[in-house]
Amino acid sequence: MSYRIVVDSCGEFTEEMKRDPHFVHAALTLQIDEEQILDDDTFDRLEFIRKMKASPNCPRSACPSPETYREAFDCGAEHLYAVTLSAELSGSYNSAVLGMNLYLEDHPDAKVHIFNSCSASIGETRVAQKIQECEEAGMDFEEVVRTVDAFSREKHTYFVLETLENLRKNGRLSTVKALVATALNIKPVMGATPEGTIIQLGQARGMQKALRKMVEAMAAEVRNPQEKILSLSHCNNRARAEFVKEEVLKLIKVKDVMILETSGVSTLYAADGGIIMVI
Repeated sequence: MSYRIVVDSCGEFTEEMKRDPHFVHAALTLQIDEEQILDDDTFDRLEFIRKMKASPNCPRSACPSPETYREAFDCGAEHLYAVTLSAELSGSYNSAVLGMNLYLEDHPDAKVHIFNSCSASIGETRVAQKIQECEEAGMDFEEVVRTVDAFSREKHTYFVLETLENLRKNGRLSTVKALVATALNIKPVMGATPEGTIIQLGQARGMQKALRKMVEAMAAEVRNPQEKILSLSHCNNRARAEFVKEEVLKLIKVKDVMILETSGVSTLYAADGGIIMVI
């Protein structure tokens, strides 16, 4: 195997990626009350949502250890990459860098690069897929890094959630000054800065109006959409993702559409019914 791509478990895998030995997950740990749940192949989304709703406490997440990353790198591949959650939202990037440094102590000539996705969820998926596309095209290591960095900087991340409580209580909304009352059924439309911090882009009364506003914000920003893949992840609501897809296709043409279910970490923060969009 000439390359390996390690993705923290906030980044969802397609069925093809799950079968491809080039891809491997570094699992985050989720906690509800006193129970710790590994975000790996054993994760049960519906059961986790049930436990979140039943618990009076805010669920938490913990990033993979540096040793988890070091072990994932130790596979004999010539080119090693990791893709992590935005460094503004998680310690996963720093943990991956420490894991890389541990690996390099024993393999000083290894070629390793850590990509801070400046995104989450399906945004990480797209970065990982781009790495593979570049590798399979025969690019050298440095060219892969340059190309994927440029790709990552150009992508846009948006989301609309039923509730922002888990993000707020876990300190992930530090840059958002004020959030409207959920009692009025006002849904904030959220996005990410190029640096990967969360910002509020707008708001609307009701989920469908908020999703339309999210789509409109994206359509106003995106450049050359016909060259890009519309990527959606949903938490337990495929119909809502399909609705967003149809709204997007009314406004712009895209190269392709990818829809995935949220991972454990994304489920924790998106909560039941959340939608994340990356293009």
